[in-house]
Amino acid sequence: MLQRTVTANGQRFHYAEQGEGPLVLLLHGFPESWHSWSHQIPMIAEAGYRAVAPDLRGYGRSSKPRRVDDYRITELVADCVGLVEALGETEAVVVGHDWGSMLAWTAAWTRPDVFRGVVGLSVAFGGRGLLPVAGVSSLGELRPSEVHRVIAGPDKAFYQEIWIDGEGLAAEAEEDMYTFFRDQFHSFSGDVYPADHQPPNVLTISPEEVLEFTRASGAVVDRGSRFRSGLVSPETLPEWLARDLDFYVAEYERTGLHHALNWYRCMDLDWELLAPYEGRPIEVPAMFIGSDLDVATLWGAEAIANFPTTVPRLTETVILERCGHWITREAPVATGEAIVRFLRTLSSAK
Repeated sequence: MLQRTVTANGQRFHYAEQGEGPLVLLLHGFPESWHSWSHQIPMIAEAGYRAVAPDLRGYGRSSKPRRVDDYRITELVADCVGLVEALGETEAVVVGHDWGSMLAWTAAWTRPDVFRGVVGLSVAFGGRGLLPVAGVSSLGELRPSEVHRVIAGPDKAFYQEIWIDGEGLAAEAEEDMYTFFRDQFHSFSGDVYPADHQPPNVLTISPEEVLEFTRASGAVVDRGSRFRSGLVSPETLPEWLARDLDFYVAEYERTGLHHALNWYRCMDLDWELLAPYEGRPIEVPAMFIGSDLDVATLWGAEAIANFPTTVPRLTETVILERCGHWITREAPVATGEAIVRFLRTLSSAK
C-alpha cells in the first residue's frame, strides 16, 4: 500500500493507494481518516481495482482551509471530482462511510457524469438534508438546524448542536484525546450492547418509534451538558478498537478536531445549495450497507424505505448483524466482500 500526496481543486490531499484497474474512491467519516479503509483497500485491490482512500479536506495530512464555508458540500464534491482528475482518471466508483457516505451519495447525485456507481455505508441517502434523522426530515424537507430542534424538544439539544457550538466537541476531546476516542468509538459500536440485546428491525420500524428511540438515547442531552458525559468507557478494549486507537489518538492530537467539525457547521448552507436537486433520484447503480446496532442506520429507516423512488438503481441493501457504527473496522471482511460484490455487478453490466 503506497501513500502519496496530490493537488486537486486547489487543495493538497494525502491518500493511500493500492491496486490497478478501475478507480474506487473511498471516503471516510468523522472522526476518522484514510486509515478507516485499511482493511478494505487490499481486498478491493486484489479484486482488480485501484483503491484510493484520501484524508479528506480538514483531516489528517490534507489541506485545512480556515473559513467555515470552505467546507460546504459543493466544495467537497469538487474535491472528489478533482481527485479523480488528478489521479489521471475520468470516472470512478465512490464509496463512503458516515460523513463520507453523505458526500458519496451527493457526489453521485450531482455528478453522475464522473461517478458511475456509489456505495453508502451507515448513512442512507438523505437528499438536501444529507443526514436522514429519525423520520423527521428523511430527504431534507427541513433545514438541519430545524430538524435538530424538532428531535430534541424543549430544554434539550441534539448532539450536533453541541459539536458546532464554539469549540464545542473539539475542546472536550482535547482535554484527553485517548479517553475521548476510546469512549467515543466504544459508545457507538456494537460492543456497547449486551450479547442478548435484540435490535429493532431497521426495515420494519416506524418513524415514530425511531424518534422515540432517538430522544431516549445519548444523541439528545440537556442543554449545557457535555457530550462526553453520555459516553461509555469499555471494561476492556475489543480487538478492533485496540488495533486502531493509538493511530487515531496520535492523528488528532496533531491536528485537533476543529477543521473537521466545519463539515457539520455547513449543513444549513448545504441544504440551501442542494435545493436545485430536490426531488431528483440518484441515477447511477448503488448499494447501501448498514448495520443492525448502528444508530445512524436506524435513523435512516424511512429513507431506506424510500430507496425504490430515490435510488431506483439500487442493487442491494446489506444490513450487517451484531455490528455498530464503525462498519469498516467492526466487520472488515463482510464490508469488503459487499463492496467487491457491488463492483463486480458494474463490471458484469458492461
